[in-house]
Amino acid sequence: MYRYDQYDHLIVRERIAQYRDQVARRLSGELLEEEFIPLRLQNGLYMQRHAYMLRVAVPYGLLSSAQVRMFGHIARTYDRGYGHFTTRQNIQYNWIELEQTPDILTDLASVEMHAIQTSGNCIRNITTDEFAGVAADEIIDPRPFAEILRQWSTFHPEFAALPRKFKVAINGAVEDRAAIAVHDIGLTVVHNEAGEVGFKFMAGGGMGRTPILGSVIREFLPWQHLLTYTEAMMRVYNQNGRRDNKYKARIKILLKAMGVEEFTRQVEAEWADLKDGPETLTQEEFDRVAKWFQPHAYRTLETIDVVASQPDNKPFANWLDRNVKPHKVPGYAAVLLSLKKTGVPPGDATDGQLDFVADLADQFSFGEVRVTHEQNLVLADVEQSQLFALWQLLKSQGLATPNIGLLTDIIACPGGDYCSLANAKSLPIAAAIAERFDDLDFQHDIGDIELNISGCINACGHHHVGNIGILGVDKDGSEWYQVSVGGAQGNTSAIGKIIGPSFSAPQMPEVIGRLLETYVQCRIEGERFVDTVGRLGIAPFKEHVYATPIPAGEPAKEDQYA
Repeated sequence: MYRYDQYDHLIVRERIAQYRDQVARRLSGELLEEEFIPLRLQNGLYMQRHAYMLRVAVPYGLLSSAQVRMFGHIARTYDRGYGHFTTRQNIQYNWIELEQTPDILTDLASVEMHAIQTSGNCIRNITTDEFAGVAADEIIDPRPFAEILRQWSTFHPEFAALPRKFKVAINGAVEDRAAIAVHDIGLTVVHNEAGEVGFKFMAGGGMGRTPILGSVIREFLPWQHLLTYTEAMMRVYNQNGRRDNKYKARIKILLKAMGVEEFTRQVEAEWADLKDGPETLTQEEFDRVAKWFQPHAYRTLETIDVVASQPDNKPFANWLDRNVKPHKVPGYAAVLLSLKKTGVPPGDATDGQLDFVADLADQFSFGEVRVTHEQNLVLADVEQSQLFALWQLLKSQGLATPNIGLLTDIIACPGGDYCSLANAKSLPIAAAIAERFDDLDFQHDIGDIELNISGCINACGHHHVGNIGILGVDKDGSEWYQVSVGGAQGNTSAIGKIIGPSFSAPQMPEVIGRLLETYVQCRIEGERFVDTVGRLGIAPFKEHVYATPIPAGEPAKEDQYA
């Protein structure tokens, strides 16, 4: 994995010193809060409902065991004993004291981490496939390109004050596991007819108030022009994006207003002045970065039948089926650690669990951990012969729930329990649904289904692309929930459609139950929930949900950490 060079160390060290002085001046009253806001946001610090929240960058979701241990240390020393992994492959701490934040950043720097560009109107954390480098369907490893983009975008003077925040995702495999269609820029590695490596460029995707799938701007761009073409696109956005209304400031609004053809024309015109300039990538520059992502020293192993090694062990077989994924090296597997055990807020990990995962990474996976945008963790390089031993250890810490891709693998933002922007709580709704359907046999019968919850229209829970999406809304000062179906991410990305009027919190488990009843009644053999919605539309789901009044039920349980 990538290691800081002399410039990274210098940049982070100087930023911490600068920020420490800013905090001291804020605490003394020399800086007013309105003056301090842009300064703290540049360092990932938000003011939430109850306390400050610090968001730490995890570039392209890749961590060393030492960095995971540092996360545990921060949770234990500065927070309330846990951290929350986000849909941006970052981690957030929700109970931070302002005066301690410079020390936290210093601790992070000791393991080559920071909180730079996790907030503000800049290019945010570059995200990618959690199985990058090991996926069986990978075209090329996208991580060197993600790192090149990270280095280029960090403190880029031309893009430090964009009209709005800007998100980039890159996919290097046949199957898109980076949700590129709902990013400001989505990149897919492709080959042209001559077999040369390049990128298909998409732009203008996003969720929030105006959910839009990105449009293809260029079918093929040679990899050498990754930075020049991205800069051209950023310039068009920076020059033309709206600054009078933050709700209409994202690139998706600009692209829609201009039209794809005109937007592309302007990007190509801007690129004509940048093409073959000093930011054109050379093989030497690519190799400089790529050397940090060379394959591990894999052993020569044979692929084994892991299920046969533990006959009649249904819990282990279920875990293998849901949480273990193919690896491109024979004899190895990638293992997903579920952070979605019923009773625990989705994406949360305790300090003890973080220390434990770091130890497992050292023992089983070359000392590396991945973070998924579905808020789970990955040990990407596990020998198949070690899977049973790993499973037993994971069970002891509540990290072996065999629900990856199933109903209780819920994606949820922190919602109104923490976030001052939220209209409604997300975590109690996730808890109530998980408890209602906490039957693995039932979940396995239902099969693949993605349920996403956002506490407000900003869509941090990616509800627009959930097979079932739940959005918290304010209704006369009360918390209500709007439901959509048919959303999807990946190669068949789609924006879900709202089924009708919103529901109260206690009604939500029954609403989900009625949606699933419709699916079971209407599905054909082998058909997933989202495919049934695609075939029939939302009408039968809407009809069944609203056919009879839904009982109020019991109030959803409060978040255990609030």
